[in-house]
Amino acid sequence: MTDTDALSREFWKYDQVEKKHTYRLAEGAGDEFDEDYEIATLDFEPFLHGGAKDKERFAEEFGKALHEIGFAVLTGHGVDPALYDEMHEGVLDLFTSTSLAEKKLFRAHRHGSVSQGYFPLEETSEIHPDLVEGWVWCRRAFDIPQQRERPFRAEDFWPRAEYERHFRRLVLAHEQLFKPIAQAMFQGLGVDPHVYDRKLTGTNFGLRLNYYPPMSEEQDRSGAGRLLGHEDVDLFTILPATRTDGLQVWNHRSRKWVRMRAPYGSIIINTGDYMQRISNDRYPSTTHRVGKPSDRSHLSAARVSFPMAVYVWEDEMLEVLPGLGTPKYPPVKAITFHTRSTSKFYGDDYAVESP
Repeated sequence: MTDTDALSREFWKYDQVEKKHTYRLAEGAGDEFDEDYEIATLDFEPFLHGGAKDKERFAEEFGKALHEIGFAVLTGHGVDPALYDEMHEGVLDLFTSTSLAEKKLFRAHRHGSVSQGYFPLEETSEIHPDLVEGWVWCRRAFDIPQQRERPFRAEDFWPRAEYERHFRRLVLAHEQLFKPIAQAMFQGLGVDPHVYDRKLTGTNFGLRLNYYPPMSEEQDRSGAGRLLGHEDVDLFTILPATRTDGLQVWNHRSRKWVRMRAPYGSIIINTGDYMQRISNDRYPSTTHRVGKPSDRSHLSAARVSFPMAVYVWEDEMLEVLPGLGTPKYPPVKAITFHTRSTSKFYGDDYAVESP
């Protein structure tokens, strides 16, 4: 692992889209915050259920927000906030009632393009210590419609089968949003809203459960971050608003950090590297991290989050969408793009080159 003063530019060689700014991976005393900037909060209901003009207005606002900072907050998305409350309790139960020895039976490894399984504290990546336990499940870990090489067995992925049933409810609720969110993004770019409908039908995803245990005084002084600064390697991420703050977003215009504050029951959307690539840099893959909450509750209370990353399958091609000017990037297979990018987290031998 590198030290807590590690800079992003040390890992630029792995990036598959243009990222020019330099930042410390962990929150530091010298960081500046843009306290006046507000990330857009938008009502998604008119796009989901409105007419053509409603969709057009929403897509324009959504596209503007994503172009500006790569993040937006959506209300009116149709998922009952009570489901998110139940998921929060489920994450707490999973991480606190499962022994470390049992968790390590499910240690993360690459399957396809995504590293799936359990990540112990300080081992989310090889490049920086962070103070979070994580667990990632992709489509194959759920008993939902998909092509399979063998019958589904919950015990292959989960310490107890009831966890699969519990979190499957979140997967099914969010999967209904994949296409509408993508369609609004594409319409905001001025391209065919349905250009990715086929690719997003039964597509792959990564549900990541994060458990941030209370920090000791020694950890608090160490300079280690709760989750290091990074950009997501996906089309977009769906993150239900958390009960505890700490999410910080890089504003590339002011060159300061913005503290994310999203209302209860809302979902935070951010675009990732896949989307930056196919949008020809119109939608940036924005740097974000998890720092200490403003109320300093990190010394006494755990923090929970459960983001869902939306991918395409490994054999799909990522290429700049038509109508967005001269392509800055050549077409590339998703597995090559994804694993080259994430080699900075998991080591150079993680990358898979297309045949």
